Amino acid sequence: MKKWFAVIGDPIAQSKSPEMHNTWYEQDGLDAAYVPIQVKAEDLEKAVNSFKLLGVSGFNITIPHKTTIIPFLDEIDETAKHMGAVNTVVRLQNGNLKGYNTDGDGFVRSLEEKIGQEHRHQPLLIIGAGGAARGIAYALKKSGYEDITVTNRTISKAEDIIDALGSGKVITSDEVSKSLGQYKILIQATPAGMQYGGEVSLPFSIEQMSKGVIAADIVYNPLMTPFLRHAKAIGGTVVTGVGMFVHQGAIAYEHWLGHYPKTEFMIERITKQLNEA
Repeated sequence: MKKWFAVIGDPIAQSKSPEMHNTWYEQDGLDAAYVPIQVKAEDLEKAVNSFKLLGVSGFNITIPHKTTIIPFLDEIDETAKHMGAVNTVVRLQNGNLKGYNTDGDGFVRSLEEKIGQEHRHQPLLIIGAGGAARGIAYALKKSGYEDITVTNRTISKAEDIIDALGSGKVITSDEVSKSLGQYKILIQATPAGMQYGGEVSLPFSIEQMSKGVIAADIVYNPLMTPFLRHAKAIGGTVVTGVGMFVHQGAIAYEHWLGHYPKTEFMIERITKQLNEA
């Protein structure tokens, strides 16, 4: 019997998830399909109920539904519960829908493919406090990163992440502008990078970025966001969002189908496509 999967978000047209997952199904010889569905915030509950009725095998969630979807699911795993964010849903044998968070682990796998594990003791700043940032913060701590700071326009959301972690610091945008150079690792975890060209649309100046910085952005399209372009221009190491995107999808794939797909090939393929765009 054919399995079907989906990704929901608003917007969704830019997502490369359908291409990625459908390629993996083809490589693995599976009778399956993966489709993008735009879902407005006010229609989220109806969409989840429709998936259950129509027998979806699993689906991914992207901006802006990662936290608001939780009340509409039957179960969520401990990581998703701890961080209050879901990006992957699995249909269980009893028909229930269970939520997971693969963003964080996908990000850490991508980061450490590029920089190894020797930087886990370095001061690290997460910019943003949405669903992806929450998952990333939790996965970083779980992986042994010791010195985590979070900043966000709405400071209370950053405080919520640190409270959930049980350790770390929160700083305001004004404080970031003055102290940016002290952070060895910067993680841009907001949708700001989706803006093509122009200036970095963050609420603080990035001029004080350290020349030896490791800068990562969760946005993968465009490949080189304004944030990453600045880091590269001053000699920093950049980690694009492609690796996180591929690995979070691969972990979701493993939840649904029981094995890990070919990620190295997919990272190279998507990076090439975005470079040629």
